[in-house]
Amino acid sequence: MRRDDLLLGLENGALLSQLKPVYGPGAAAAAARLAELVREYGEIFPCGEDTRTLLFSTPGRTELGGNHTDHQRGHGLCASVDLDTIACVVPNKSRVIRVKSRHHRIAEVDLDDLSIHQEEVGNSVALVRGIAARVEQLGYPVTGFDAYTTTRVLRGSGLSSSAAFEVLMGTIANHLFCGGAFSPVQVAQMGQYAENVYFGKPCGLMDQLSCSVGGVIAVDFANESEPAIRQVHTDLSSYGHALCIVDTRASHADLTADYAAIPQEMREVAACFGREVLGEVDPAVFRESIPLVRATCGDRAMLRAHHFFLDDALAVRECDALAQGDFDTFLECVNRSGRSSFMYLQNVSNYRESRSQPVAVLLAMAEDLLSGRGACRVHGGGFAGTIQAFVPLEQLDEFACGMEAVAGEGACHVLDLRSSGSVLLIQ
Repeated sequence: MRRDDLLLGLENGALLSQLKPVYGPGAAAAAARLAELVREYGEIFPCGEDTRTLLFSTPGRTELGGNHTDHQRGHGLCASVDLDTIACVVPNKSRVIRVKSRHHRIAEVDLDDLSIHQEEVGNSVALVRGIAARVEQLGYPVTGFDAYTTTRVLRGSGLSSSAAFEVLMGTIANHLFCGGAFSPVQVAQMGQYAENVYFGKPCGLMDQLSCSVGGVIAVDFANESEPAIRQVHTDLSSYGHALCIVDTRASHADLTADYAAIPQEMREVAACFGREVLGEVDPAVFRESIPLVRATCGDRAMLRAHHFFLDDALAVRECDALAQGDFDTFLECVNRSGRSSFMYLQNVSNYRESRSQPVAVLLAMAEDLLSGRGACRVHGGGFAGTIQAFVPLEQLDEFACGMEAVAGEGACHVLDLRSSGSVLLIQ
């Protein structure tokens, strides 16, 4: 759409019908936010009134079940949320991709050099380069674009701001250069490739899938190339609960090695049985061989494998409970999953600095405030970031106030689930 027509339609309400399928009753607020995005784009990348301009949106996600089970080809349960990353995009055909995110420097990628740059590892420019490289590997020439993005996905929160960014870049490339040839699952796999190979983080696929596919999805990762996905309609308010994410505001700096140790140790246990990942190991055989695993891999690796088998089964039970409308069983499973992550997976703290255990502190406070109702658990990768809580609506104000008294004002976020994944909003 012409830039001026796009701005006019966002400002006079003519484009609300195109936004409502994604934003629902928040479409008017989204239109105002998108109009601001388009205006700011013009301040960064000079363009004329006739410039073809596209708008994209990719949601953050929340992990509902299956903590560190995806990279072992187990089961997971996740959902997209109403916090998203949006992009204003203009194709440029210059063989250069330029991406400017608000409050960040421009990430610029020369498409004639899509090799891995070690100095970019851990930076967003590596994700842009990795997505472009993967698209070209799949047979589609990338000619370049300029993009300006803003996000409401909380960084370091377990809501997957990095996965949302990767999937957003993949969605843009899919529409601009591939004619929409790739499915949401394939776009998610592009994001995982960029994060694993170019960004340097050995993540699984669950984060990207949830951002790309949308809604509440149960995933069986047994077949890496074609994970089995089941949509599960869920309305938390109908069960009288709200979903809260509470931010520890602790830094993820220097935690990459802690995250990487989890899949590494799980794979070491799998190797005891001649397998690549734990999803290929019979749980009964594992239990019979615990002395061997302890002697070969050590106790922490054994406990992390024990968590995998427990939480893998719980993720399946959680999905079935939601599908059957049995919310009490779902909450019971969430609490059991949280205890397993704390005791066996050991991703609530890295224990190097005993004076700093913010995730554990927030879990203790959440349990105290919930008084036996609802559920809470570590959220996402762990070690820092956030906790997740399902809070009865009548306790929500007291819970938020109590958590912020410990974590700080604005630390408790009430989220809504979003039914749509990564999308081209307007073209």
